[in-house]
Amino acid sequence: MKKEFTASVYLINQEKVLLVYHQKLQKWVPPGGHLEADETPSEAARREVREETGLEFEFCLQEGFSVNYWNAKSIERPFLCLLQNIPSYGSLLAHQHVDFIYVGKPISSEPKSSALLCKWFSWNELTFMQPDKEIFQETLDVIQHLFRCF
Repeated sequence: MKKEFTASVYLINQEKVLLVYHQKLQKWVPPGGHLEADETPSEAARREVREETGLEFEFCLQEGFSVNYWNAKSIERPFLCLLQNIPSYGSLLAHQHVDFIYVGKPISSEPKSSALLCKWFSWNELTFMQPDKEIFQETLDVIQHLFRCF
């Protein structure tokens, strides 16, 4: 099955998470999208957040060993990686997304004008959403885990 690489970012601020409303999916999801040619996953994450929300953010870096030499350096590591099954849609065949998932803290908390609907959600608000109808179950699971950690 064809695999495409994507990057998503859970932006956490004052016990709330920023989600965008995905028109095609009719669900609330973290900002994100496909990697472009010659783009690292963290570069794609930063670009997608900027395009979808207008926000700049700082990565919540994952602990671990890193290097910084003339020929190799560490880049921001994802918090989680998911293999997602994407059903066929219109002329697009079913495929999979390899999603590099990051966590970040926004530099400012107000999304700037965007073509997408963005909203900050508390955990309490999310508990009223219908899993896999308004929001993916895995999105809820990740957010619940993040609220315990951050």
